[in-house]
Amino acid sequence: MAIRLTVKAGEHARHQCPVSVTVPAEGLNPAQLVLVPEGKTVPVPCQAEVCGDQLKLSWVVDGLAAKQQAVFVLDHGTPVAIPGVEMLASHPGQIEIRIGGKPFSAFHYAESWARPFLHPVIGPYGEPLTRAYPVVAGVPGESQDHPHHKSFWVAWGDINGADNWSENAKGHARQLVRELAPAVSGPAYGRLACALDWVSESGEKQLEEEREIVIHNLPSSCRAVDLKVVFKAVNGDIRFGDTKEGGICSIRVATSMDASGAGTIVNSYGGTNEAETWGKRAHWCDYYGPVAGDTVGIAILDHPQNFRYPTYWHVRNYGLMTANPFGLSHFLNDKQADGSHVLPAGQTMTFRYRVLFHAGTTVAADVAGRFHDYVNPPAVVIG
Repeated sequence: MAIRLTVKAGEHARHQCPVSVTVPAEGLNPAQLVLVPEGKTVPVPCQAEVCGDQLKLSWVVDGLAAKQQAVFVLDHGTPVAIPGVEMLASHPGQIEIRIGGKPFSAFHYAESWARPFLHPVIGPYGEPLTRAYPVVAGVPGESQDHPHHKSFWVAWGDINGADNWSENAKGHARQLVRELAPAVSGPAYGRLACALDWVSESGEKQLEEEREIVIHNLPSSCRAVDLKVVFKAVNGDIRFGDTKEGGICSIRVATSMDASGAGTIVNSYGGTNEAETWGKRAHWCDYYGPVAGDTVGIAILDHPQNFRYPTYWHVRNYGLMTANPFGLSHFLNDKQADGSHVLPAGQTMTFRYRVLFHAGTTVAADVAGRFHDYVNPPAVVIG
């Protein structure tokens, strides 16, 4: 039973753009599906996931000009055999992530850490784009400040007064992985999902979080990672305090990329470096610079459904970049401003971001265009 799927680019050209569509599952075997561009014989890698009585089909569209469309035909056959994105439980408390058979990152969630994180994140030329310290100490030329800045993580410095950001000697709050869902590997994407308990310094459970990390199978020139964070107030009201010490999506870049040296920070309004980006609102923020002789970058894209979109940025020349929607009194330099937010008991709050690990500068990587891939994706029409 062949199904025609028409991808409409819309107002923007599409290059290495993840897309998905939901189709009726009846009569389809998700393990034996192939997706072929109309008029061609070679299928593209696709991935089908059962969602009740429907299938969510995902793949990557490349080379589609603005206002143009491309037709794909979904049918049964022999799926494309490629390594894709692989999730490997290679060590206790750690899941290794490979793309195309090569290392990309690892998810660290052992209780020996204050909170889980991704480390390292390998860039387009085979070198880590995030700082090794403190996970790996003694790397020549690396800065060794802020030991709680672990590569790519989620944290907040004031949860009903508890500090779930820093790791000071006097005590700090923690994030404990309560449940780790079976990891998903596939030709189009890989997915990690876990349930976490945020606990205070004394060990009291404050809130629950559901975290989902999706890694798309894009070329190494620009990897894309989607982060979804859902907070649940299961133990009374939760107050996210007004502090600059936190980031729902947080990155510490490789030291050689620091804007205090040869690196550069750019936001969606063209603001450059800390003086023009710290505490400012923007739809995205990109941090690029040299790593092992090549120019590379990391961009965080905010989602329109996020609280206080476009978000404020706690981004520093020394290498920190975080999406911070609550620290208004600091960003506005106004003690009367209160950016705190109370999540009422029993309610949830969701944040979504896409993080790009790319080659070249902001312009060369077309971060602005890839932002539209995220927030204004192509339409996929059945038939």
